[in-house]
Amino acid sequence: MIRSISILGGQGRRGAPDAFERIDLHMGQVVSIVGPTGSGKTTLINDIELFAGGDTPSGRHVLINDEPAPVEYRYNPAKNPIALITQHTTFLSDLPVRQFLLTHSKVRTGGSESPQMMMDAIEFANKLTGEPIDLDNRMTELSGGQTRALLIADATVICSTPVVLLDEVENAGIHRTKAVQLLREFRKIFIFVTHDPRIALLSDFRIVMQGGRVTQVLSTSEEERGVSAHVNRLDDALSALREKLRMGHRLNAGELQEVA
Repeated sequence: MIRSISILGGQGRRGAPDAFERIDLHMGQVVSIVGPTGSGKTTLINDIELFAGGDTPSGRHVLINDEPAPVEYRYNPAKNPIALITQHTTFLSDLPVRQFLLTHSKVRTGGSESPQMMMDAIEFANKLTGEPIDLDNRMTELSGGQTRALLIADATVICSTPVVLLDEVENAGIHRTKAVQLLREFRKIFIFVTHDPRIALLSDFRIVMQGGRVTQVLSTSEEERGVSAHVNRLDDALSALREKLRMGHRLNAGELQEVA
C-alpha cells in the first residue's frame, strides 16, 4: 500500500541544484506544479511517473514509502500506480463511452463488468463538464472538455492507481473548483501541472519551477485562501462573459463591473 511519495532533489538544466532536499507527498493531498512555459514542469512529472532513480537528466530520485520503487512499477505499465492525464487525448479506439467504462471496470475488478462503476464514473465526469456526456457517445466524438472530464473520472473512480498526474486540465474547459473539491473526497495524491491561479490556490502546496529546477515549495497560506475566494469570483464572472459570447449575445459595459 502506498502511503507517501517522496521526491529527492536533483538539478536544473544548467546544473543548478533544486532548492529542496526532499518533498513528501501524502495520500489525500492536492499539489500544484507551477512555473512559466519551459521551466521544467513536464520534466518533473516525468520524473514522478518514471520513479526516477538518479537516471534521468534531472538526477532526481522518487521514493515510495521511503524506498526505491519496485522494478515492475517502472517497466510494467499494468503495475504502475500512477495515472497520467495529459493534454493529448487522441483515442485509437472508437468505442462507445459505455463500453469503454465497462471494459475498464472489468479489468479493474479482474472478473466481470461493473455497471455501478460505470454509472459512478459518468456521474463524476458530468459534474466536471458543462456539456453532459451520453453513455452512447463514441469516444472519438467527445469534445476536449468532455474527454478530459471522462479521463479524470475514469482515473479517479475506476482506476486503482493511488497517484494521479493532471497536465494543464484548465485548458479543457472543466469546472476547476468543482474538480478539486470532488477529487479531495478520494484518498489519492493528485498533482496538477497548471498555469491557473484558481487550481494553484486550492492546492495544499505548490512546487515552483524555473530554469528546469525547483526554486520554491510553498504551502498555501490562510491569506492566500482568502485571496482564492476573490479569484474564484473573478474567474466565474469571466466565464459567464465567455458563455454569453459563445451563445451569440452582446455585452454591455455594466457587465464588466463585476470583473473589474
